[in-house]
Amino acid sequence: MGWKILGAFPQVRKCVVIVVPHTHWMDFIIGLFVRKLIGVPINYIGKHSLFKPPFGWFFKAMGGAPVDRSKNADTVQAVADIFNSREEFRLALAPEGTRKKVTSWRTGYYYMALAAKVPIVLVAFDYSKKEVRISEAMQPSGDYDKDYEKYRVFYKGVKGKIPEYSFE
Repeated sequence: MGWKILGAFPQVRKCVVIVVPHTHWMDFIIGLFVRKLIGVPINYIGKHSLFKPPFGWFFKAMGGAPVDRSKNADTVQAVADIFNSREEFRLALAPEGTRKKVTSWRTGYYYMALAAKVPIVLVAFDYSKKEVRISEAMQPSGDYDKDYEKYRVFYKGVKGKIPEYSFE
């Protein structure tokens, strides 16, 4: 398909992987190809009802983990519990929380990594250059604003499938 992968996925068994920008459903397809090409299992979370019959087996086979995402549930702690219960878990998230244009990210990914004591890996899908960029693993410091600025630099100039929805 003409895409290049820049960087190697870090040798970590547990991490939060943030993928930016998330502007189109094709991002999921690109992600599946990348996951296959780099040979690293990457997981995701989904609402727990998706993991019931008849299709629950499929979502689990694709690397999914169920979480209760109701208003009263502590999703950050639920994800930390998943990390603590597994020897290997790499959670991919889109911090924008939508495929539309946003001016700031949701912070759950950061606090999940902090609670689970795992690093964050940045991944960029740059459709304008047909590049997938992968960062080194970065341990969150606990100072969100300081760390967030480092993350923004990594994604500077990256264009999503729908460029006007890209995060900058």
